[in-house]
This record gives sequence, structure tokens and C-alpha cells, in this order.
Amino acid sequence: MTTPTYGEALCASGCFGKRSDTLPWFALRVRSRFEATAKQVLQGKEFETFFPSYQSRSYRTDRVKLVDRALFPGYVFCRFDPNNWLPVMKTPGVLEVVSFGGKPAEVDHGEIEALLMMMRSSVPLFPHVFLRVGQRVSIERGPLAGLEGILERFDKNCRIVVSVSLLQRSVSAQIDAEWVRVIE
Repeated sequence: MTTPTYGEALCASGCFGKRSDTLPWFALRVRSRFEATAKQVLQGKEFETFFPSYQSRSYRTDRVKLVDRALFPGYVFCRFDPNNWLPVMKTPGVLEVVSFGGKPAEVDHGEIEALLMMMRSSVPLFPHVFLRVGQRVSIERGPLAGLEGILERFDKNCRIVVSVSLLQRSVSAQIDAEWVRVIE
């Protein structure tokens, strides 16, 4: 039995199409629940695509069914020449290429590699709210439920800081990252 090549491993984890290590990755915003269709059409146009998904239970009246859901709803990743993105934009379901200043924004190659590694693993994956250190957050579960503060550190567990401005003093507590919700 042979070990799969890098390209074969990519394809086994949701990355499809003609492989091109030289082109950058871009995020495409697509119509809601149209990610898989947009991916298939782009593949047909020989673009390398990546649609990270996870399995979730869907409860029906008569049964429980496992369904694939998008880890990033409304987005598909695609490799293409940024000087020739018209064929991508003409793809049914594609709304726009995520851009800044009218120029397509490249997705960091290391971030795509990390996602691919996660998809290849047997570890269950789930979407998670994007948290940044310094954000104001609210705790939704656990013994500190209802508390608001500033996110200090984020990893497996995170640290929340609550301050008393008048006294110019703060207290921090370590909590589970799943308990936290970002305050808009």
C-alpha cells in the first residue's frame, strides 16, 4: 500500500480540481447553501477549490440523518490568477471575491494548510466564533454566566478580564473558550 501524495491527500480532504502550487488562494463569497454547487462548477472549469465542511446531525420527524455543513457558511476557497478572475465571477452562485481596495485579497497559505491538516485528521470539526484578544465578550455558560469583560488570552481556555475603572484595578479568570460570546 502506498502513501498518498500531497495532491491526493488534498483531494481526500475537500480540495479538488487542477493542482497549482504557484497560484494564491482566495475566498469567494457564494450564495447561501450554494457552496458545494459553486465548488463543483469551479472544478469543471479546472480551478482548484477547497470547501471545508463538517458532519452534523439533522433531526427529521422519522429519523436522524448525518449531513455535511459548511465550516465557513457562504464561502469557498479557490486558487486562480488574480489578473484573470472573470471566469470565477461568472460561476453560478459566486457573488464576489473577498477584496480590499478593489483588489482580491489572498488567503494566507499557512491558514489554508492548517485547515487542510484539520480536514485530513480524524478529529471532529465544528465552526467557532472568531475571537481576538482585546475584544469585549460576554460569558454565556458556566459559573460566570452573564459576566462581561475583555478577552485577554485565547487558546484551549481563555482568560477574561473584568475591571473596576474607578479603582483602576482588574481581575482575571480562566474560562472555557466555548462559554464566550463576542459583544457587538
